[in-house]
Amino acid sequence: MASMKKQVVIVSPALADANNGNWQTARRWQKFLQSPAASHPAFQTRIVTQWPDGPAAAQDSCMIALHARRSAASVMAWAQSRGRGAELQPVPGLAVVLTGTDLYRDILTDTQAQQSLQWAQRLVVLQDLGLSRLPTALQSRAQVIFQSTSARQSLPKSARFLKAVMVGHLREEKSPQTLFAAARMLEPQEAIHIDHIGAPLDAALAALAQATAAACTGYRWLGALPHEATRRRIQRAHVLVHTSRMEGGAHVVMEAVRSGTPVLASRVDGNVGMLGSDYAGYFDWDHAEQLVALLRRCHRDPAFLAQLQAQCAARAPLFAPQAERQAVQQLVTELTAAPL
Repeated sequence: MASMKKQVVIVSPALADANNGNWQTARRWQKFLQSPAASHPAFQTRIVTQWPDGPAAAQDSCMIALHARRSAASVMAWAQSRGRGAELQPVPGLAVVLTGTDLYRDILTDTQAQQSLQWAQRLVVLQDLGLSRLPTALQSRAQVIFQSTSARQSLPKSARFLKAVMVGHLREEKSPQTLFAAARMLEPQEAIHIDHIGAPLDAALAALAQATAAACTGYRWLGALPHEATRRRIQRAHVLVHTSRMEGGAHVVMEAVRSGTPVLASRVDGNVGMLGSDYAGYFDWDHAEQLVALLRRCHRDPAFLAQLQAQCAARAPLFAPQAERQAVQQLVTELTAAPL
């Protein structure tokens, strides 16, 4: 008789309608785990916003919680179900995946986020520099799993102007104000066009986006777009702009890299951990003048744009699906093995 598949639950603060990085990660990992591999079985996997979520919860062998703070209630419930709620010790079958707001804000000050780290059997960060932000005593439980996406061909680009695209919902962590300021510094005759994709999660930032579009002919705020439409715009852009002030490991950065589109990125750990310390396309996240200088150089200096493309191409294998699939399947195999 065939053995029963082990059951895995992924707790994600956001589901499909949010169209954000947490959801993309959760859905991709679900697909990886439901597909058997030569060295790993298939796992029965579901995505929930909170655990326990009903009768199915009783059969769960392991939990992957995305976000230490926002999934803290589910993490605590898992610890209590395993008899560990009263002590901050590793709980069998529990992994916590840390986001940018976790690593660079919440785990420094938020008690619930800190408890999530202590209960986790395994901790996951999404880029190389994330490990160093964890408490030293917990780093032995942690690993890096780079996110992945399929490779795509670069699509035809205009020879008349430089097309830049920024992808990120309008919220403070993404620092869209830096993009707004840069757009206002550019003159129409410079032929540098900026498309900005992202939902208006902050009303004040949405008002600033609208005001920038009204004042700057080269800037367009397109609002939220479906994932496929966003990827095609990345493929058609000369550069992706990423202005975040804090970042755990942005999907759009690796999507651009895997599409042959170089990135102009804020010099924060989440970006440096993905693109490498020697990457030539960084600017300070709150320094619009530096971003403008990079945009102008990309427009006027083909050799510089080619350099960025070559550097991104060298990083592209890190974000290949095969590597992420193997890492996720190995993680869950360890979590569902003998208890601690």
